[in-house]
Amino acid sequence: MNLSMDVEIGSLRLKNPVMTASGTFGYGEEYAPYVDLNSLGAIVVKGLSWKARSGNPSPRIMETPAGMLNAIGLQNIGVKYFINKKLPFLRNFDIAVIANVYGETVEEYLRVSELLTAAPGVHALEINVSCPNVKKGGVAFGTDPDMVADVSGRVRGITDLPLIVKLSPNVTDITVMAAAAEAAGADGVSLINTLTGMSVDVERRIPHLQNITGGLSGPAIKPVALRMVWQAARTVNIPIIGVGGIMTAADALEFIIAGATAIQVGTANFINPKATMEILAGIRDYMDRHKINIRELVGTLHT
Repeated sequence: MNLSMDVEIGSLRLKNPVMTASGTFGYGEEYAPYVDLNSLGAIVVKGLSWKARSGNPSPRIMETPAGMLNAIGLQNIGVKYFINKKLPFLRNFDIAVIANVYGETVEEYLRVSELLTAAPGVHALEINVSCPNVKKGGVAFGTDPDMVADVSGRVRGITDLPLIVKLSPNVTDITVMAAAAEAAGADGVSLINTLTGMSVDVERRIPHLQNITGGLSGPAIKPVALRMVWQAARTVNIPIIGVGGIMTAADALEFIIAGATAIQVGTANFINPKATMEILAGIRDYMDRHKINIRELVGTLHT
């Protein structure tokens, strides 16, 4: 039985719902020896800013029970270097390339987004609103619905690419943030980003991370991510991309049944470089066993 796995995020059509999560898959080339990139629905590249950033000082990664903390500090090669040196490699594959964008000001989001929109081979933008707005005293864009709407709406105004807004879970009500992104013209939302956490070295009585706090990811956050996806799916009409602790096909299917049109695999890539391939195969097996297309499965949770 030939069951369909294709999904749509705005005008972006993906051959299947399995995507990589930004910051966990490099710029694609790093995982090419282990993964058939042509088989993925989309690759979301490591976040891009206007200028290259060296990130936070080490130590900046700490394993935790059922997850990991990271305080990489948005280290990246800069948008111009990505377009000139990394994007040509990705053009060799039949895969949707989604560029993750961040900035410390709305103007930086716009400048980066304009360059990426003009670059052949970029198929969509994912706006990371979990970044500090330096003009607002370091308050993250993603914790204020007005700022979510402002940056989303202004990026929407300068790009014709499908626009995805990646939401922070460090808020009181995720549905307010999702609705703000939708109202501003987003074609989809991805949730969740990492939860803020910390870890202490009890012998030396110092934080394990030089930055003190970091972003918690991995299986530990899956129940929180799943709950937020379910809440957002009942609030907005645009597609939702579920991310947070997806390690297996069963994890991915939970998100899809709860209302996610597609999913992103993140921390699992560090543990098992072939995780995306195994998840994709597991979803296909489930569809065959239940004789159901992927679109028919989205949001079928009985409550």
